[in-house]
Amino acid sequence: MNPAILFGAGTMIAWGFWIIFGDIASNTIDPEMAAFLSYLTATVVTGLFVVVSDASLAFTNRGLAFSAVAGVAAAVGVVSTFIGVTVGSTAIVSTIGGMYFVTAAVISIAALGEPLSLQKAAGIGLALVAIIVINQ
Repeated sequence: MNPAILFGAGTMIAWGFWIIFGDIASNTIDPEMAAFLSYLTATVVTGLFVVVSDASLAFTNRGLAFSAVAGVAAAVGVVSTFIGVTVGSTAIVSTIGGMYFVTAAVISIAALGEPLSLQKAAGIGLALVAIIVINQ
């Protein structure tokens, strides 16, 4: 099996559990605190994984900067998600949030020079249609 598919499936399953438990947590405590505790736990678990794995502890300034920007984006996303599930439907928030690949695809085409194929354009278009349909 293609490792990318395996890790993609792992991501899908883990994030599915993440949003359900995040919904429950956000309805039990303030969503901002639930988001903080979720990512604090994720930080500890990821740190332990780095320590016990053969991951290099070396980093570059560029890697540090882009990791920090990714962390800010993740923080905005988790807080937005946790607040979203307290004010609306988990199905809607998770479906629209799960469309983050549309943002990634547009950025990769516009900023990273990836080609826009007919298949990518169709996928982005269908994702946007899905967002409209789920909100009806």
